[in-house]
Amino acid sequence: MKANTLDTPTQDTPVLDTASAWWLTALGRIERSTAVDPAVRVLQRAIRSLPLGRARGVLRGRPIGHPLHPLLVHVPIGCWLSAAVVDLVPGSRPAATTLTAVGLAGVAPAAIAGWVDWADLPPEEARVGLVHAASNTVAVGCYAVSLTARLRGHPVKGRLWSWAGLAAVGAGGALGGHVAYRRAVGGHPAAGLETPGGAQPFPACGPASVEER
Repeated sequence: MKANTLDTPTQDTPVLDTASAWWLTALGRIERSTAVDPAVRVLQRAIRSLPLGRARGVLRGRPIGHPLHPLLVHVPIGCWLSAAVVDLVPGSRPAATTLTAVGLAGVAPAAIAGWVDWADLPPEEARVGLVHAASNTVAVGCYAVSLTARLRGHPVKGRLWSWAGLAAVGAGGALGGHVAYRRAVGGHPAAGLETPGGAQPFPACGPASVEER
């Protein structure tokens, strides 16, 4: 069987191998840490108890057959990345301000869908997911300050906060990517989706939650 090239060290990329080892080691520590488990238990229980009805299935992406959260995050991330690029163009302050505002407006739907998915994650994924959410919360705060500065006529301050927010959302995205792809959470069908083998819960493997351990 062919080895996974993502996990196979290569002699010609020592820097990448070192960075990968450092990153995966850090993530492994987060996954094994139980320090956040009390918060995870409370939050997961609270989110699962919300009377969302059929909206829960929509938020989890049942109509489209996969989680909705990764689709919705394109709005804030796309707008904020575009704002960072536009900020480099002279005379584009109004466009950057608009993009920053639209990105902030897109946060709520993406976050709600993400929390609904997160509420049923197994312990290891839930721990990383909570740090992912914290990083994105920092990003939202940075962009809120950036927008305020821009609207008050302080474009330089607005750009600095915008770039700080972009760094935070980048870190959050890397954490989310780890949960979705390396931990394979994103590969599971949406909750309750009918497949040829019957209804498939999400996620399909591992402990149901920290609360049930």
